[in-house]
Amino acid sequence: MSIRYLVMFAACMVISGNTLAEDGETLAEKNNCMSCHTISARSMGPAYRDVAARYRDNKNAQAMLEKKVRSGGAGAWGKMPMPATANSVSDSDIRNIVKWVLSLK
Repeated sequence: MSIRYLVMFAACMVISGNTLAEDGETLAEKNNCMSCHTISARSMGPAYRDVAARYRDNKNAQAMLEKKVRSGGAGAWGKMPMPATANSVSDSDIRNIVKWVLSLK
């Protein structure tokens, strides 16, 4: 097998993997995050764009927000607590949702 075919095969694997993976917005909808959050406007919880803006320059934001989503919390955005999701949302989904939220502008 030539190098050209190996490179083409590897490229196809990367492309197909990206196509099959659900994006953060789809995961947020699937895991009921959108029942308390929206992208642009405050609801029961903060708007995702507001979260992204607050943590844009924080190098630890990804890990910190993943932990907060898993464990829940209150006080950072008001009195309404966010319930823990550790038993209902996979670590992979949480990671991808937080990554998507932090990418919003």
